Order: sequence, then C-alpha cells, then structure tokens
Amino acid sequence: MPDAARVLATIRQATRIFRESPGRQGSQVVLDDAEDVIVVGDLHGNIPALRQVFEYADLDNHKKRHLVLQELIHGPRMYPDDGGDRSHQLVDLVCGLKCRYARRVHVILGNHELSEITGRAIAKNGVPLNALYHIGVKTAYGDLAEEICAAYRELFLAYPLAVRTPNRVMICHTMPDGHWLDHFDPEILNATTWTPPQMARGGSVYMLTWGRDIAPETADRFLGMVDADWLITGHQPCDEGFSVANHRQIIIDGTDPFPTFLHFEAQEPMTLEKLRAGIHVLRHGDSVPTEAD
Repeated sequence: MPDAARVLATIRQATRIFRESPGRQGSQVVLDDAEDVIVVGDLHGNIPALRQVFEYADLDNHKKRHLVLQELIHGPRMYPDDGGDRSHQLVDLVCGLKCRYARRVHVILGNHELSEITGRAIAKNGVPLNALYHIGVKTAYGDLAEEICAAYRELFLAYPLAVRTPNRVMICHTMPDGHWLDHFDPEILNATTWTPPQMARGGSVYMLTWGRDIAPETADRFLGMVDADWLITGHQPCDEGFSVANHRQIIIDGTDPFPTFLHFEAQEPMTLEKLRAGIHVLRHGDSVPTEAD
C-alpha cells in the first residue's frame, strides 16, 4: 500500500491548488487561455480508462490543452477479502495529476462526491456505496483512514461545479430537472462556499449534481440562465458510452464497457456537430481511442 502520510499531504496540496487555480471564479473555472479541452465521463474508479485518456491527452506536449474529469469515486473494483471499494486510488492519482498540472487538470463535483460531503448515503442495486468506499480507505490506510476521509471531503468541497470555455461550452455534472429551475439560483456558480441547504435536496448544488432531465426546453432554459450555448454532462449511464441528449447537450460516460471522452476546440465557434465529432470511445484492448460512429 502507498505511504498514507504522503498521500494525505498530496490530497491537501491538491485541495489548495483546486481553490487557487487560475481561472477559478467562485464555483466555476473559466478556461480563457485553453486551445482545446478533453472531457471524460463518470469514471467511478476506472483507472485503466484514465490512463488511456491521459496518454491520448499528452499534456506535456500540448501546453494549452485542459483535461476535465468527474465522478471519480464509488466504483465496482474491490479489494480482495471484503476489503472494500478501491476507487479512492483514482482520487489519489488525480490529486497527483492536479499537483503536476495545476492549471490544466480539473475535476467537477458529482453527486457521489456530494454524498460524501453531506453524509447522504447512496446505494446501487442494494449495495451501500459509501460504506464500501470507507472500508476500502480503511484497508489501504489503516489508522490514518479517518483523517484521509476527512481530507477527501475537504477536497470535494474544493471542486468546482462547472468549467467554461471561451466558445460558450459549459461542462457540469448534469443540469437541473425542469421542475427545479424555478428554484435554481445561477449565482451558486459565483459562490466561494456552499451552505448545507444549498447542498441538500432542493438546493442549487444538489440540482447541478442530481438532475436527469434532458428535455430540449429544459436545456434551452438552463443554458439561458447560466449564459452558455452548449452543455457537456455526465451522470447518466450510456449504453454506447455517450448520448446526444438534445440539440444542445451531449452526455458522456467513463465507465466500462465503453468509457468515453469528448475532445473539442475551446476558441472556435462551436456547433453540436463539432462536439459530436469529438467523441472518442475506448474499447477493451484498444491502444488508441476510436471516434464514435
């Protein structure tokens, strides 16, 4: 197992960097200097997929390329002997990447991180995801597990809610359901901290991580409220790794069997067709991502 004290220090350093990242404006990051952006769907501990995307991204040779990740935790990969969920390993890895590429690696808040912040547990098919995650951290870090879990929560609180590009693309975990929009406060994107009511069911942070509405009229109204033209989200499973949800939104999924990312230019005028052309699907055994058909 990795050195727990070193991991703890890296998490805390990454937390500071997330809060102080250039372009950070409240709870969003504005990528004014980006040439292009790679957005990955929900990973849920999928380290092999991230490795392939990172190799493709080649950040060392593309100094104005940005990488946006989401939903790192609560995955299907387990330690042996009922040792719990290993998805914390992906968080540790991404913290290291944030420390190395402080300006250009971003993670947006998802509902699973929010559940760790608020203590509102999530179960999937009867499986208690939060409990398995904490067991996994205990397996890895022993006596320092509680302190590391607390550091993870502070890290998640430092994640932005959204990332924006100059060509009016907004990247967030999801958009609020249509019937929530009367109560959604877009000023949450300018907030530097979130209150418990904002993170609870019915609050604006909750709406940006739990919504499942993909109706065209909802997308139109939401994007008008946040002053954007195009929307890239995750959150919802996609059988083919992605979904063109409506005339302004694309959903991408980073989980197996078809983890997917979207690569797009950040400065040129954008269209749905251009976004669609940037979808890349990873298939088992692929060394090179495949463009979506």
